Amino acid sequence: MHLSQDTILSIQDLTMSYGGKNVLNGINLEVSKGQIIGYIGPNGAGKSTTVKIMLGLIDDFEGKVVIFGQDISKGDASYKRRIGYVPENAEAYDNLSAMEYLIFTGELYGLSQKFAQEKAERLLQQFDLIDVRHSRLSSFSKGMKQKVLIISSLLHDPDLLFWDEPLSGLDANSMMVIQEILSQLAAEGKTIFYSSHIMDLVEKISNRIVLLVDGKVVADGSFEELQELSAEGSLSGIFNQLTGFTEHRKKAAQFVSVVRGDMDDA
Repeated sequence: MHLSQDTILSIQDLTMSYGGKNVLNGINLEVSKGQIIGYIGPNGAGKSTTVKIMLGLIDDFEGKVVIFGQDISKGDASYKRRIGYVPENAEAYDNLSAMEYLIFTGELYGLSQKFAQEKAERLLQQFDLIDVRHSRLSSFSKGMKQKVLIISSLLHDPDLLFWDEPLSGLDANSMMVIQEILSQLAAEGKTIFYSSHIMDLVEKISNRIVLLVDGKVVADGSFEELQELSAEGSLSGIFNQLTGFTEHRKKAAQFVSVVRGDMDDA
């Protein structure tokens, strides 16, 4: 496969199995600079596994993964310094303060303590967290912690972002700010993998949507291109159709009938 100068990431025939069961079944993907990829799929489709492989957290895979022109199986981990990551279920160090945590992560990415602290202070200020910068993360709400994790993923000015359910716990105003941050980062040439179960947000944020089902890419294109594959008008409708889930109304009716007390209809 010939890679253009704008290609940030290339995946070829990526296969991965756990205990004899294939989790990824030959994924092929080429991602260009400045794209916001809505990376979606049902639970167990292989999204997190793919991301963990790209982050170098899993190395027992078949196929080829090239990031920033570097084959990640060669063992050189320097490419990771250009990546930012917000995992879905992040284990922040709750006994650290927000500032201690951000300095710690900044230093992991090679920033000096002084620079990490100065930049963290300015970013915390933007998120209205400056007054609690020396409070332990254990005292933070879910939304406050999420803002700290988002800052930690951006502190070192990465070129490639992987954000898994990044808006979890955030209020509507914060969500709007972060959506705009993503848009401006992409305009500056950053590449973003955005994974969420909130389909209307994925539809709104992404300029390309990749849908994984059973470890395979079943759709890849803009929202408008995906609409052409489906009679459904919304991304959630397209998602349900392409993943084969069309039972939602029936399941909801059965659930509500039990709530009502119609035990015989359940």
